[in-house]
Amino acid sequence: MNIKVTSRHFKSHDSLSEYALRSIEELSHFYDGIIKSDVIFSYEKSRNSVKIAEITLTVYGNVLTGIGKSEDYEKSIDMAISKLKTRLKKYKEKLHAKDRKGVREIRSKE
Repeated sequence: MNIKVTSRHFKSHDSLSEYALRSIEELSHFYDGIIKSDVIFSYEKSRNSVKIAEITLTVYGNVLTGIGKSEDYEKSIDMAISKLKTRLKKYKEKLHAKDRKGVREIRSKE
């Protein structure tokens, strides 16, 4: 899986990038078909700002996005990861449902 970390209008600390990488690697436990991932850090105002973490996952046939906004980047990453966990689970359920329909059609033809 390719992971790309981008910071808009500032230079992120190495520990922040490592935290994001570890969090995204945890998503591979839910679904191992993740092709690539993009992490974008940004903020709305320079003082007392809202930190935004946007994580985009590319899986076979789809792009899943999770956005987290809070006063701290780690919290924003956690929010985005929790959103992506639910979206990955739903995506996986849809894949399994399609497979079951295909198996049922083949069995009914026999």
